[in-house]
Amino acid sequence: MATQARLTDPWQLGPLSVPNRVMLAPLAGIGNWFVRLQAKRHGAGMAVSEMLSSHAIFHGNERTCVEMLRIDPQEREYEGPISIQLFGQDPAVMRVAAKEVARAGADAIDLNMGCPVPKVCKTGAGAALLDDPDVAVAVARAASEGSGLPVTVKLRSGRRPGDTSGFELAHRLVGEAGVAAIAFHPRSAAVHHKGVPDYALAARLVQELDAPVILTGGLHDPPSTLAAYRQTGASAVMLARGSLGNPWLFEHLLGVREDVPTRAEVLAELDWTVDRAVEHLGAARATRYLRKFYPWYVARLGLEKPEAKALGESLQRAATLDDARYTAALAAHPTAAVPA
Repeated sequence: MATQARLTDPWQLGPLSVPNRVMLAPLAGIGNWFVRLQAKRHGAGMAVSEMLSSHAIFHGNERTCVEMLRIDPQEREYEGPISIQLFGQDPAVMRVAAKEVARAGADAIDLNMGCPVPKVCKTGAGAALLDDPDVAVAVARAASEGSGLPVTVKLRSGRRPGDTSGFELAHRLVGEAGVAAIAFHPRSAAVHHKGVPDYALAARLVQELDAPVILTGGLHDPPSTLAAYRQTGASAVMLARGSLGNPWLFEHLLGVREDVPTRAEVLAELDWTVDRAVEHLGAARATRYLRKFYPWYVARLGLEKPEAKALGESLQRAATLDDARYTAALAAHPTAAVPA
């Protein structure tokens, strides 16, 4: 058996060179340009956007096309491709949307065929495509032909526990649609993020598939991520919820950092995030938008539970971003180290 590559080793995604094997996963409602930029600042070799509706792009929806489909020049200051994730079930619509994504400057396209959210599945997109493999293959082929970019597909193992339709679809997507890689989350769509991922099934896919397999799902800390990477033999790992408020996870996995961030570093990272949110949305919208970000950073401050709860509640009530920054600074002594 060949020796598995190190996470720091470069690899090829179709014609694209990816500088390392630690990626940012698509995070619905979160993975905008500055979240991708944050991941790259901390070492991610590649970052994938939040999922965008192919129908919204096809119909020229302003928020989708201008705000969500934004690739900022700052992202290009760091190595590694940028991928835009699309969802949809209509090949003709996908072809047009993929062309627009290429025109926007993306390096690759990822297709979401694993989202378990009912409002996505009821349209026939996301995980619903696991039940309609012919359409899934046609959608992937349309994305590739429409964009001229390498296409990856993010899959669940199946719709329900014990179902391996995603495992089977992966072979067809590579063999019939020319998909460049599969991002495999070895849990069923029905369980969302609960339960232990079936890494043995992922290992089987790695052995059988004639394309790179990117592992995602259940990767929250360095030990578990490294163990899953080694167990499966995957080509890369894709960090999702484990990186929220903790971009240092990329650095830990790449071996460029061993210590945990200090509270001062956590607060500085939160400040950076606030600044980028204002740049993206303006102060008024950013004030509301950032309320979902605060709990991730509060969790990294190592506060006692009552203090953390009080800080979280204060941040949610903050009327302005200046109030939020002041509240966070008061609550956390800037020189103490955060417990692991």
